[in-house]
Amino acid sequence: MLKILDWYILKRYLGTFFSLFLIFIPIAILANLAEKIDNIFEKNLPFLDVLQYYGNFSVHFAYLLFPFLLFLSVIWFTSKLANTTEIIAFLSSGVSYMRFLRPYFIGASLVSITTLIGGMFFVPKASEAYNDFTYTYLRSARKLKDSKNLYRQVDDNDYIYAYEFSPSKGEAKKFTLEHIEDFKLKYKISASKLKYIPEDTIFKLYNYEKRIITETGDIIERRETLDTLLSFDIDRLTPVKYVAESLDYFELKKFMAEEERRGSPAMNRYKFVAYKRVSLPVAAYILTIIGVAVSSMKRRGGMGVNLIFGFVIAFSFVFFDKVFGTMAVQPNSSISPLFAVWFPNIAFAFLAIYLLIKAKR
Repeated sequence: MLKILDWYILKRYLGTFFSLFLIFIPIAILANLAEKIDNIFEKNLPFLDVLQYYGNFSVHFAYLLFPFLLFLSVIWFTSKLANTTEIIAFLSSGVSYMRFLRPYFIGASLVSITTLIGGMFFVPKASEAYNDFTYTYLRSARKLKDSKNLYRQVDDNDYIYAYEFSPSKGEAKKFTLEHIEDFKLKYKISASKLKYIPEDTIFKLYNYEKRIITETGDIIERRETLDTLLSFDIDRLTPVKYVAESLDYFELKKFMAEEERRGSPAMNRYKFVAYKRVSLPVAAYILTIIGVAVSSMKRRGGMGVNLIFGFVIAFSFVFFDKVFGTMAVQPNSSISPLFAVWFPNIAFAFLAIYLLIKAKR
């Protein structure tokens, strides 16, 4: 049963955490808006669409930033407790250090469960809408390349290619499908544009051409437009860099099984995203322990020293996470995605244990 001490610290824990979100998210939105404002006005985008985009951007950005903000919030309010000698008062009254940590663990559990459920089911949908809007309307020159010259293996025999793909419109330009059996091209379908019709679950091909290769010669069929079924999902053309981020837990699990069967070169990226959804909530406990251990002692120099120390640790965590993550998602990387995802957690878990033992003394 929670007591006054638990409620007091828990309210500070969650209150500071959400307050930092309310500070940082608008700053991130303004920074992004300053970068995209020219595209928004140039393409005359509807206000409600832009508003929805920034709602999805907030969810996507908050999920990525959550470990950093959680750590800073713990450092911030625990340092305030230490500077006002409240922690000394708690411990002097007979409360053990581990008992003092209980509300922190309760707060970390609430944040971790919320992050786990959100990362599995809700954040992917927000990321999908955010990335679709970005790739369709707000692409920079670098991002434009990500949606061009797309090549995918659909199954054991079919390969598809598109010069450019728009996820939000479900359209691909200069589309090609090749069917190969026993290392020989059996037929090839080409179209100047492919459009997916979701209400009918069919594809419409414009300037359609099908070339069937036979031993006696090629058979060519041409039509101005053709409505047909094809043996792949339109999402197969989604740029590899964010296709896994846009799938919920069950969709991602099914997608990875299909990609592994096809021998996809992007499997490391998909595995990294899947493992990350589990490791990120665990980081909440590790960073909470480190934050309390660093800031629970009253130091000469006050809160500033704790914040500087906290920033160094937080950026170190993000640095290791990004470096190992970037290396692991490469197709022929010698670093497994599982190791890349969990190494920062394991390394900082040992640091948390060391700092906790030192703080108890």
